Amino acid sequence: MGGQPVTTNPFLIMVINMTVVFVVLYGLSLIVRLIRIIDPTQKKNLVKKAPATEAASFVPAPAPAAASVDEDANKVIVLIAAALAACGYGASRIVAIRPVGGRTWAQTARIESVQSRNKMF
Repeated sequence: MGGQPVTTNPFLIMVINMTVVFVVLYGLSLIVRLIRIIDPTQKKNLVKKAPATEAASFVPAPAPAAASVDEDANKVIVLIAAALAACGYGASRIVAIRPVGGRTWAQTARIESVQSRNKMF
C-alpha cells in the first residue's frame, strides 16, 4: 500500500466510520447487559405475595400541610442570594428580586435593546 489512501470517496469514508462507531456502541451495550446479568452485588428480587387483608387495610398517610406562598418566596430569595454569593457576587448588594411575569416578548425586547447598546460602546 505504501501510504496511499484506500479511497478518497467521502461518502464511503463516512459509511465506514459510522459502521465502526455503531458496532462499537452495540458491543458496549452487550457488555453492559452481560454485567447486569452476572452482577454479584445485585440483590435478587424475591417477590412475596402479600395477603389481601394487608392491601385492604392500607390507609395512605395524610398529605403534609402546604407551605405558605411567602415561605416559598423567601426560600427562593435565599437560594438566589446563595447562588450569587457562590459565584463571587458576595460583595455586591442585591437591590431587588422580581418575577419576570408573563410578558415574554417585552422582556426579550428589553434584553436585546440593552445588548445592542453594549455592542455600540
